[in-house]
Amino acid sequence: RFHSVIYNVTDEIKKGMEGLLDPTFKEVRIGVASVREVFKVPKIGAIAGCMVTEGRIIRSGDATARLLRENVVVHEGRIGGLRRFKDDVSEVKTGMECGIGLDKFNDMKERDIIELVSIEKVAATL
Repeated sequence: RFHSVIYNVTDEIKKGMEGLLDPTFKEVRIGVASVREVFKVPKIGAIAGCMVTEGRIIRSGDATARLLRENVVVHEGRIGGLRRFKDDVSEVKTGMECGIGLDKFNDMKERDIIELVSIEKVAATL
């Protein structure tokens, strides 16, 4: 390629390099719920009766749920069930109560925190 101005060359090189750089991953906090009470349900396991204190809790997507006990991560996994009263719901917003069941985990206790996070891909720039 022919260029008469050096700045055009450097801009073109930067644009070419940006496509080659590995993307960075950023963790985004979607919502937080505090466990008020734990209910044992036969054939299902433990269900945490929660109050959503920040953001929103969603069941769908690629969000990961973390169970924190005294600021230590006890479990990381997906949300298996999300209910509001007796209805299955896909989202619960701040200030509302809900029942949360975690996939393949039943050792929840009162005062635990369930934090929902999502990993976003951010394109690297120079």
